[in-house]
Amino acid sequence: MAFVSEMLVAWRRHWPHYAAEAAGIGFFMLCSALLTIVVEHPAFPVRPALATAPLLRRLLLGVGVALVIVCIVYNPWGKKSGAHINPAVTLAFWQLGKIRRADALWYLLAQLAGALLIAQVLQAVLGAYYAHPAVNFMLTQPPPGRNGQWVAFGAELGISFLLMLVLLLALHHERLKSTAGWLIGLLLLLYITFESPLSGMSLNPARTLGSAVAAGSYAGLWLYWVAPIAGMWLATILFTALHKGQSLTCAILAGCPAAQGSPHEADSATEPPRYPQAVAE
Repeated sequence: MAFVSEMLVAWRRHWPHYAAEAAGIGFFMLCSALLTIVVEHPAFPVRPALATAPLLRRLLLGVGVALVIVCIVYNPWGKKSGAHINPAVTLAFWQLGKIRRADALWYLLAQLAGALLIAQVLQAVLGAYYAHPAVNFMLTQPPPGRNGQWVAFGAELGISFLLMLVLLLALHHERLKSTAGWLIGLLLLLYITFESPLSGMSLNPARTLGSAVAAGSYAGLWLYWVAPIAGMWLATILFTALHKGQSLTCAILAGCPAAQGSPHEADSATEPPRYPQAVAE
């Protein structure tokens, strides 16, 4: 009962933050789908014009996705929730003690709900464009071959580890923390351009699940949950070893000073936590 009460109190105080997480991943998947259709669907001019240049098409898609993630991170709603929009990111910050248990669980539920809902909306509204083999519901699947799943697992583990390590080091650095969102955008650009043939470039268990449910295809789904979470968890271990005794300021991807009572600050004496501004009693 204590846990249920904790969850209910957190919901009453922080539901706008959870809504921001659901909206954030929904917006990300919507924009990614539209960009993929414009770049890859043969009904649009980009694919025919660059039919023999898949690397260039992935570069164009990477630039678009990078700008989308930067927009999510630095807009007011992204700053409100921290713009995690990824269960692996939220779990990594929870492990570091920057978000409380109830908030972390609500974040995960909101991210899953947002991803599942927008995938169904995309399927209903975009129909054949979303289902076309060139777009394929934005599924992230392992490459063919007997070792395809392990290739994808290793790739997802590596890119997740690097992304979280770069994010943590940037947020810990006084001059770099305000550029963390741009660094993440740059990494996504590079990943989509060069890594996506190895794993489909997921990084995000919720995004992969949403697309898998819409497509009714679950090949290798386990690795897109295990590898990103494990990779980001390992990055937190290395970060803690490198900066032993030096706490991370916060878990806001846009960068921020420590905010008293923030849901991303576990040591606050105020219960429940309140971020970014105290709620009038």
